[in-house]
Amino acid sequence: MKIIEKEISIEELKTMASKLFGNLVKAVVDVEEELLVVDAELHSDQEAYLLEKGSKQENLWGINIYPDLDKTERVEFDSMINLRPSQNNNSRGVDDKDIQKKILDIVNSKIAE
Repeated sequence: MKIIEKEISIEELKTMASKLFGNLVKAVVDVEEELLVVDAELHSDQEAYLLEKGSKQENLWGINIYPDLDKTERVEFDSMINLRPSQNNNSRGVDDKDIQKKILDIVNSKIAE
């Protein structure tokens, strides 16, 4: 597991993907602190890591990053940790378009092409 505070190269993400899932890297984004945690088998492990570091549950969102895809298609909003009826998020995706945009902005700012 690796926390990305500044940047990670696309090549490093590709290497991570090849070691665990083949074509994707699981990640959790803290939309408030603008942190990204990558390279774990489960989103819940990444979520627990960020919670231990002081992140708040309502700011954490699970995604999958496909490093071989174009920047516009690279992020998939799909994780069990996203199921949050208390925040009006009733799917494994991220239903709020503003939160989706924040996630994409954070992820894109942290991946060096």
